[in-house]
Amino acid sequence: MTRERQAMSPESFADLGGGRIAYVRPLNAGEARNLFPTLPPVAPNLELWALLAADGSPIMLADSRAAVVLNARENDLETMSLH
Repeated sequence: MTRERQAMSPESFADLGGGRIAYVRPLNAGEARNLFPTLPPVAPNLELWALLAADGSPIMLADSRAAVVLNARENDLETMSLH
C-alpha cells in the first residue's frame, strides 16, 4: 500500500507548535536579502543568521547565532535548527 505525500500549507506550518517554534538558519547575503528586502548592503561573505517562524516568515536577522537564539528565548520561542 502506497501513501501519497501531501505538502503542508503555510497555515499548517504556522500552526506547528502553537506558534511557539522558530527556526534558526544560517544565510548568505543573497538569501538574507530575499528574506529581508530592506537589508542594507552587506559583505557577500558575511555569515548571517535568521530566526524564522514555523511557516518560514522572517522574524529577525543577526550576525551571530547566539543573538537569534537569545531573541527567541526572550520571546518564549523554542528553537530548531535548519541546515
